[in-house]
This record gives sequence, C-alpha cells and structure tokens, in this order.
Amino acid sequence: MIFEQHYLDCLSQASYVIADEGTKRAVVVDPRRDVSPYLETAAEHGLSIELVLETHFHADFLSGHLELAAATGAEIGYGNVAETEFAMRGFADGERYSLGDVTIEIRHTPGHTPESISIVVYEHADDDTPYAVLTGDTMFIGDVGRPDLLSSVGVTADELAEQLYDSLHGQLLTLPDETRVFPAHGAGSACGKNLSTDTSSTIGEQRAGNYALQPMSKDEFVAAVTEGQPSAPAYFAYDAMLNRENRPLLDEDAEPAALTVEEIGRWQRRGAVVVDARDPVEFAHGHLIGSVNIGMAGRYAEFAGGVVQPGAPIVIVADEGQAREAKNRLARIGFDHVVGCLLDPEQAFLDHPGEVAQGSRLDVAGVRDAMASTPDLQLVDVRGPGETEGGVIEGAVLAPLPQLNSKLSSLDASKPTIVYCAGGYRSSIAASRLAAAGFTDVSDLLGGYGAWTAAHEAQPA
Repeated sequence: MIFEQHYLDCLSQASYVIADEGTKRAVVVDPRRDVSPYLETAAEHGLSIELVLETHFHADFLSGHLELAAATGAEIGYGNVAETEFAMRGFADGERYSLGDVTIEIRHTPGHTPESISIVVYEHADDDTPYAVLTGDTMFIGDVGRPDLLSSVGVTADELAEQLYDSLHGQLLTLPDETRVFPAHGAGSACGKNLSTDTSSTIGEQRAGNYALQPMSKDEFVAAVTEGQPSAPAYFAYDAMLNRENRPLLDEDAEPAALTVEEIGRWQRRGAVVVDARDPVEFAHGHLIGSVNIGMAGRYAEFAGGVVQPGAPIVIVADEGQAREAKNRLARIGFDHVVGCLLDPEQAFLDHPGEVAQGSRLDVAGVRDAMASTPDLQLVDVRGPGETEGGVIEGAVLAPLPQLNSKLSSLDASKPTIVYCAGGYRSSIAASRLAAAGFTDVSDLLGGYGAWTAAHEAQPA
C-alpha cells in the first residue's frame, strides 16, 4: 500500500493519497484546490487516480474534487446522503471499494454535518485490524468536530451533536485500538476547539485521552462539545455552498494581471478590496490608502475570508514573486475574483506618495499613555472567545476577527481606537480593516496581549 498524508499548514488541513502498489490504482481524499501535489505523487509512483472521495461538504476550504476529476478523469464520491450539482457516486454505509488488495470501507458518521463519512483503510482486504481510519471532521486528535456550523440552514447544534455522539460510539470507537486515526484538520483549525498539533494517532490513544470520548451521557456530550467553540469565519457558509456546486476550475499556474496605482484606484472605486500580503512592519511603513494588511506568513486565506466579503473583487499587493502564491491561497477558500496585483510596491509608493498612508503601531507604554490621556479611547480585542477567557485589557470591546465586519456598526469610527490580539499579527489586519472602513485614528498594539501581560508582570510590586 502507498499511503500519504498531505498537510497544508496555512489551513491546518490534511488530505490523503491511498493506492495499491500492485495495481497502481489510487484514491485521493479531501484534496485541496491546487491539486498539483497529488498529480506529482501519481507521476512519482506511476499511479492512476480513479476516485476522489470527500468526507463531507467542507466549510473552511474549497476542495479540489472538480480540479482533480478534470485533470485525471477520476470519479467523485461522497456518502449517499450528499446532494451535489455535479455528477458523483454516492457510497452507502458499510460499502467497500477495492483498489486491488488495498480496500477502503465507507462508514456514515453524521454529526459535524449530516453527510459526513469516515473511511476505513485495509492494507489487505481480509485483515481483521484496519490499517487506519480517515475521520474527516468527525474525530480529531484531542477533539471532535464542531456541530454548530449549520444553524443557518435549519439544523441545530444539539441535533447534530446527538448524531455525532452516535457516530463516534457506534462507528469509530468500535474499531480496534491499534487502528491509526488520520483526521482532516489539526491545531489552528476553526473546525474544533481543542485540536492537537499531532496529525495522527490511534483509536486507543483517543479513547484514553480525547476529552469528548470519555464516559458520559449523550446529554453531557452535547453540552461539552457545543460549549466554547471558536468563532467561525464568515466565509464558512460560502464555501460549504460552493463545495456542492459546479463552479469554475482553478488555473494554479496563472499569474495575476499587473495593475498600475491608477488602475487599482479605479478598481477601489468599484468596490475592490486591496489585500496587502506583506509583513505588518512593511505595511506600517507605507501602503496604499484603504488597503487591508493580511501577511502571507500567517493564516492568510483564513483571515482574508474573515474580513473580505465573498465575491468581492480583490487586488493583491505582495513582495516580489509572491502574487501567484497569494492568488492561489485565496482560491483555496473560493475567493477567485482577483483582478490583478501591484508590481514593485516600494517603487510604486515612491512614485505616488499621495496614494500612500502609514500605519500606527504602539508599544505597551504608548497604549498606557493613550489610556491615561484619552477619555474616549476605544480599545478593541480581536482575539477569540477561548483566548479572552484568560483576561482582557480593562475596558476593551470584544470583536473576534472572524466577526469584525459584522461588528463595525457597533464601533464608533470617530473615536481614537487601539486594536490588539495575542501577538500583533491579527491586530494589524483588524486595524487596517477599520481604517479602510473610515475609522480616522486607529493604532494596534505591538506584541499584543502577550506583550501587555509580560509588561504588567514585570512591574515592581
């Protein structure tokens, strides 16, 4: 058997290639949208990718099932509860699919979503103990899938959590302890609240150490898994819908069109968002007026999905050689309307100083001074609920970054505003988003809440 995990750090997303070495027949599970890594694996091993399996309709990324099917002729498969606009094969609960000696078995495991499946992998068709189970978003390492993403379409979190309990205990925990567990996500994903940095485990290890799998009643389980979930980015509903649809394919080799500053200005007047993918320090030194800073070094696509409206035209500002990568990362969440990019930002800014603004970033001492001297100061904490439980700066308004757009109307654009997060990356995103929305005096805290608490602890008693 050939078994590969492809892990995408910027989305904490795992996909898988499973193949029979004898027959060279392969299946890809939960592919990302830029599918070249799977084609490279197939070429390396001489494989024929004949099936693309999706464990569910993903909300946090746009899957590459259509791209991979177009490139290879593969069939697309889901659990037979799923309904799609495109042709697909629906697998029944318990149905097996042979790649040769290597065999997979589909188990329906609703709970994260109604159509969720898990995929049991047998290295040999007659093995008593499976090699592995791909659990999608049903079971993670240290956690289970959140059941609260479908309230907008009439399915309650409690209903899905009850299904999740049954799927875990009736389908996954019936597997032998030695069975390896490979989930669709790891730490950092908003699809759960307690995900491990480990990307694999075993059923036995999860049975012993996963908080959600400890002995408890169904009611206790529902309460445990629905409480304290992280804020879901606004684009999740958009991606879950797109993953059901026939939509345009990604050309991952295409470069964004080069735009001048004047052309970008015209796009901005038509509603385009300028996404500046440079480091927050560079952005603060100078950027196009109205642009939003989302640095490529972080969770670029996810945070873009939190502050840019789905479908909006996007102009990219990036360091040399980074524009295509920025475009493809945005495409991973279905943000395809990239109308172009600014080449050589530094020179463009020198040539058009009237179109350039600087950012304000304050250290802890500067924030303390502002709090002491500015009676109407507006402090905004853009961390998630799990982070703010550990403390906030006194007087701060809580506005988690994924919900910042919806919170804009509750903030006062005329007040001096200081934004902070945990370390300074998200606060640059939020501060630039507020400035683009017309906030006239916005700064962010260098080093975030971590710097604030460290300075506080260092003060003499």
